[in-house]
Amino acid sequence: MTKIGFIGLGNVGAKLSGSLLRNGTDLMVRDLNKDTAAPLLAVGALWADSPKQMAEMCDVIITCLPSPTISAAVIEAEDGVLAGFGPGKIWAEMSTTDETEIHRLAALIAKTGGRSVDCPVSGGCHRAATGNISIFAGCSRDVFDDMLPHLTKMGRRILHTGPLGSATVLKVVTNYLATANLVSVAEALSTCAAAGMDLKTSYEAIKISSGTSFVHETESQVILNGSRDISFTMDLVLKDVSLFADVAKRAGLSLELAPLLVDIFKDGIARYGEREFSPNIIRRIEEPAGLDVRADGFPADIEDDEPEEPGYEVTL
Repeated sequence: MTKIGFIGLGNVGAKLSGSLLRNGTDLMVRDLNKDTAAPLLAVGALWADSPKQMAEMCDVIITCLPSPTISAAVIEAEDGVLAGFGPGKIWAEMSTTDETEIHRLAALIAKTGGRSVDCPVSGGCHRAATGNISIFAGCSRDVFDDMLPHLTKMGRRILHTGPLGSATVLKVVTNYLATANLVSVAEALSTCAAAGMDLKTSYEAIKISSGTSFVHETESQVILNGSRDISFTMDLVLKDVSLFADVAKRAGLSLELAPLLVDIFKDGIARYGEREFSPNIIRRIEEPAGLDVRADGFPADIEDDEPEEPGYEVTL
């Protein structure tokens, strides 16, 4: 049986590694905070004392970390992944990161005889928890074929996006679109509230109309509940939108909306702190207007309403 190592047990990583365990994977885990691993260790995961030890003992190393800087440290440190890597092993980067970093670190992995894939996820923490999240995978076809059985244990729809780095580009594109949706949803719901509209009716009207979106159908619910909790924070939004802007800049494009979104979330962080839940960007509209954009009957947390199903490759 292939042994998988998973580094990074945050909001998404803990759920993805839980899906691997639930589906019979021989799993080793690591995080800076060992307490986060306790639920996984209790049901059969093993603990790695260092990334090096994990790389020595595992066939596939998955990293799911908050930033490119942290991923680089985990790979390149003296006791990092590279120090224990070798021929035939695969490094799978599931973090939302920078395509140039993917290529740089993959070149170091290749020197050990190892192979690489960038395979970020999309669809929210609620779908990561049920194994129904979507996964992009950028790599050669042989690496994809070797990784597919493991990816289908973590996600439902698996898309081979092309060569290494392509999945990372598409991930920041989709996160950029989600951010644009979030800001427009915040403005739409605030306008409905200020215009005296019933917010439950407003939510349903948007949901059944051409104005709906994945973000509206999920994040609008926790906005209206007041919890604003989607397990995603303003600093992560700023990172993702900035990564998207970098892709556009390298491509020689001059964009209008992306810089505005960067400025909006910089302002949100200055007002509310970098670890504030991202849907609370609506407070920038609520507070000056004296609005409270909430309504009864909406959940505090988003839950996946679809049962877990076996994952599969999405073919074009």
